[in-house]
Amino acid sequence: MTATHLLTPSALPQLAADEKSAQVTDWAARIGWVVGILLFIALVYWLMREGWKWRGTLQGDLPELPSRPSPTTTLNGGGKPPLPDVPSEPGATKLELTGRYHGSTTAGQWLDRIVAHGLGTRSRVELTLTEAGLDVVRPGARDFFIPKEALREARLDKGIAGKVLAEGGLLIVTWAHGDKLIDSGFRSDHAAEQADWVETLNNMIDNTEIDGTGAGIHSTTETEGAR
Repeated sequence: MTATHLLTPSALPQLAADEKSAQVTDWAARIGWVVGILLFIALVYWLMREGWKWRGTLQGDLPELPSRPSPTTTLNGGGKPPLPDVPSEPGATKLELTGRYHGSTTAGQWLDRIVAHGLGTRSRVELTLTEAGLDVVRPGARDFFIPKEALREARLDKGIAGKVLAEGGLLIVTWAHGDKLIDSGFRSDHAAEQADWVETLNNMIDNTEIDGTGAGIHSTTETEGAR
C-alpha cells in the first residue's frame, strides 16, 4: 500500500493548501531577488554617473575644444570662427578615415580618461587630415579640431580609456590643448590604413617643428611636463 492510499479524505485539502503556500513563498523569494538585483544595478549606474560628473568637474580647467569652419565642421553645425593663425580654408585633404572614436586620456596614461567637453563619449568618427590640421567629426557627439601646430605624435597601440584591442589596433594621436597633452584613440573601419596615418601625421609634425610654427604650444607643454 502506497503513501497516497494512506491519505484520508480529510488530509487532502490540507496537502493542497500546503503546496499552494509553498508556491507563493517561492514566488515571493524570486521577486525579492529580482528587486534586489535591479536596485544593485541602479546603484552601480548612479555611482558611475556621479563619478563621471566628478571627473568632469576636476577637469573643468580644460579649455574649450578648438573648432573651425571646414567641409566637415561648419558654423551651422555648431562650429566656431577660425582659430588665430589658422587658415580659413583647410587646404588639400591628405587623408580621410571612418571608424570609431574610443576616447581621450592624459598623454601616456591610458586609464586617466578625460571626460570634459564630451571627450569621454565614445562614438562613430570621421577623420579628415588637411594642411591645417585634423578634423574630428563625431555623429551624435561633439566635433573638435586639432590644429597642425598642436599635433605632437601618432602611433599604433592596443588600449586607451579602458578599451583594449589587439596589438596595434588603435591609432593614437597625441596633441596639445592648453597646458595639457592628450592622447586620443581611433579605430579605422579598415585597420590596414592606420599605418599610413601614423606615417603621414608624424611627417606633418616633423615638418611643422622644422618650420617652428608649433613652438608656442610646444614650449607650454614642456613647461607643464617639467613641473
